[in-house]
Amino acid sequence: MSDGQTCLKGVKILDLTQFEAGPSCTEALAWLGADVVKLENPGGGDPGRALGGKAEKDDPYFLLFNANKKSITVNLKDPKGLALVKDLAAKADVMVENFAPGAIERLGLGADVIRKINPSIIYCQVKGFGEGSPFEKNLAFDMIAQACGGTMSITGERDGQPLKPGPSLGDTGTGMLLAISILGALYRRKETGQGDHLQVAMQDAMLHYIRIAFAAQNRNGNKQAAGRAGNSSVSNTTPPMGTFPCKGGGSNDYVYVFTSRANPDHWRRLLKVIGREDLIGDERFETPAARVEHADEVNAMISDWTKRHTKHECMEIIGAAGVPAGAVLDTMELYNDQTFEQRGIFQTIEHPRNGTFRMPAWPVRFEGKPPPVTPSPILGQHREEVLSDWLGLSRDTIGGLKSSGVIG
Repeated sequence: MSDGQTCLKGVKILDLTQFEAGPSCTEALAWLGADVVKLENPGGGDPGRALGGKAEKDDPYFLLFNANKKSITVNLKDPKGLALVKDLAAKADVMVENFAPGAIERLGLGADVIRKINPSIIYCQVKGFGEGSPFEKNLAFDMIAQACGGTMSITGERDGQPLKPGPSLGDTGTGMLLAISILGALYRRKETGQGDHLQVAMQDAMLHYIRIAFAAQNRNGNKQAAGRAGNSSVSNTTPPMGTFPCKGGGSNDYVYVFTSRANPDHWRRLLKVIGREDLIGDERFETPAARVEHADEVNAMISDWTKRHTKHECMEIIGAAGVPAGAVLDTMELYNDQTFEQRGIFQTIEHPRNGTFRMPAWPVRFEGKPPPVTPSPILGQHREEVLSDWLGLSRDTIGGLKSSGVIG
């Protein structure tokens, strides 16, 4: 039985990434069994380690994006350190970096240099803006990518200001696209032996996630930008379609109810659920177009029913009737739902510095089981192991590199 960890067994990945966009990509590959070696600064490592300001622990942010990896420290300001990185790159199948624009090239570790050393390597770069963009030298984080990549423009109330979507589409969303592309490049390399230079810009990646908005814009002849649609859809609105208040009155006591334009039975089934069978066939509500004209009446009758039930009851009753419905679950409710742990979607690890830590795992199950999670590494934890396994260096040689400050 496979749990996914044999998929990339033997694939060596040199990981020069930090924060989230790059680390989320390499973590996905580590979960699939790749030998991911995170190369960090001896002076503190990935800045994500210290976001919480507690020197004795790594921040949960770091733990969540660096599971199943190994860590070594190398002083990139030391010529011997740079030489060591080149030696590691010569043995790697994949190298990934997301430094500031131009930084990796100034270090002497750019694609032209590394691909001469190892022509079959898949050299990968994550930047905020694409090569050739007027902003290619600009720095970017998740929220900048979402502002410049269109996701904010279609998020928010119809007449309100643009809002940043809660999920980190700019970071993890970009990382997933790069991970998929790395897998494609590895597959091709098995046949051709050919390396590759993969580049993804966070702004460019966002266009992938708003294709539905470009479809909406195209329908109006590309004369007007896609707008915001609140809790509905930028593509099409068919009442009822959105969040409805539920019993309890808390900030997340809502249920999302959706009736598809493509399935008239959704509306009829919903009418039966709320006890309004008398409206089946009523021309004011029978078609999606008619319900748009009477949206306030439709939403009012649904709200009147949902307010008398909890969000969980709403989801159970409406869903059982064959109508799409989802309770608005917050992070605490998801964290405490034991079915996620039973299915391996949440897994509990024992971190050597942080102790017990529960975290989301890779959500794809292989033969019924997601890949197991192992703790993110302590800074420099695997120096001796990696330098011995990858480069065949002796204990004395590694000791010399350590004492001279090359590897911290």
